[in-house]
Amino acid sequence: MTTPAAPLRGICSMATHGLLDELAAAYSRRTGVPVSFLAVGGVDAARRVADGELFDVVALASDAIDKLIAAGRLDAAHKVDIVRSEVGVAVHADAEPPDIATEDAVRRAVQAAARVACSTGPSGVALRALFERWGIANEISGRLVQAPPGVPVGALVARGEATLGFQQMSELIGLDGIRLLGPLPQQIQIVTTFSAAPGVGTPQPAAVHALLDFMASDDSAEAKRRHGMAPASLRL
Repeated sequence: MTTPAAPLRGICSMATHGLLDELAAAYSRRTGVPVSFLAVGGVDAARRVADGELFDVVALASDAIDKLIAAGRLDAAHKVDIVRSEVGVAVHADAEPPDIATEDAVRRAVQAAARVACSTGPSGVALRALFERWGIANEISGRLVQAPPGVPVGALVARGEATLGFQQMSELIGLDGIRLLGPLPQQIQIVTTFSAAPGVGTPQPAAVHALLDFMASDDSAEAKRRHGMAPASLRL
């Protein structure tokens, strides 16, 4: 009797959850190795790994992966870049959509919005830096809403808790109650590279390395595009 393959357990941020679930299922069909990803807020995921919780594979923003490698929690030799992800803009499904075609148009839309929502992740940090560069950070500080870790910005927009939302395109696509206006214009686009690496101490390093090779391969490219992202090897 063939011994069933031991499952691989991963952790990821919400931005890549849908994609990694799809890739995990495809890999499992190919190999017979069960794979599952726990999706939580990126900050919480990094904290859990830093605190010593063992996962076979960890997928987060590349700078968070690098910090966990430096802390001795992840294997640097087998780190792979998975996707490049852009930030999109959303309003309530019934709202009149503002113009977001240019940098000036986006700035005007932010200044006109009753409440502006962003995430706690890297896109939110970059967005707040953009508001500082525009010189409007103080002007809108009382109207800026930060989604709690693990809560999609689009959920706040759908519930009417924000009138304008910014988050990774992958987290806005297909969400009920919102209208996705599209990505930010290229002159102010915020691009995050998401990477993955094996957990130090995983009992199945060979299986994890094979999974990472698949996640970075051309065979995964179409799934990445369906989820609003691009292969990390391509420029957006």
